[in-house]
Order: sequence, then C-alpha cells, then structure tokens
Amino acid sequence: QVQLVESGGGLVQAGGSLRVSCAASGRTFSTYVMGWFRQAPGKEREFVAAISWSGSTTNYPDSVKGRFTISRDNAKNTVYLQMNSLKPEDTAVYYCAAARVPFGAPRTRVSEYAYWGQGTQVTVSS
Repeated sequence: QVQLVESGGGLVQAGGSLRVSCAASGRTFSTYVMGWFRQAPGKEREFVAAISWSGSTTNYPDSVKGRFTISRDNAKNTVYLQMNSLKPEDTAVYYCAAARVPFGAPRTRVSEYAYWGQGTQVTVSS
C-alpha cells in the first residue's frame, strides 16, 4: 500500500516555473514506477511524466517534453515535477500516482496506476 500527498501547486505567470512534489508513505516506494498526470475542467486525466523505479528512465508526452522534468529521491520517498516555460494550457489539477505493479518501465496510461494523491492545483495566467 502506498499513500501519496502532493504539494507545491499555485499560481504562476506564463513563462514561469513551478515545482510540485509528491511525498509517499510505505516501505516499497523505491520499487514503484511513479507518474504525474493532470486534469483540466471538462477534460480527461492525461499523462504528463513518468519515472522508473531507479530513476534511470523517464517518459514524457510531446506536449511537455523539454519543459517538464520528473525526478525522484528514493531516500526521501519523494517524486518531483519541475515545470518550466509554463503555458496557460498547463493549467490543471496535477496528480501524483504509483504504478499498479512494482519495477518495469515508465507507464503512460491511467489504468496502469493504482495509487493516487489528492491533487494540487496549478494555474498559469496569461
């Protein structure tokens, strides 16, 4: 069982940066692929970034590639999402998630994640 708590969301101007964090509880955090997803009002939850259990492999959709960076600190049971060059279309609730099964490659589908945080709001003003 993994419990996740996000923090660090807020309001930022377009072109700015923000880092959100996700603190996990549970001894097995270091064995799970971790991901970030986002959901804007009226839209489906979409994949933003994922990182392998070791941190050696990451995956991003084209919409954020080159602007967002996911990282993890297994000693602190924490995963981060650094967001640069933010755009108004990045506005959404951002969710941290832990994969359904341990190890493996970074996953991109909502259905592949079993544990979710409560979300943190990120608002980018134009």
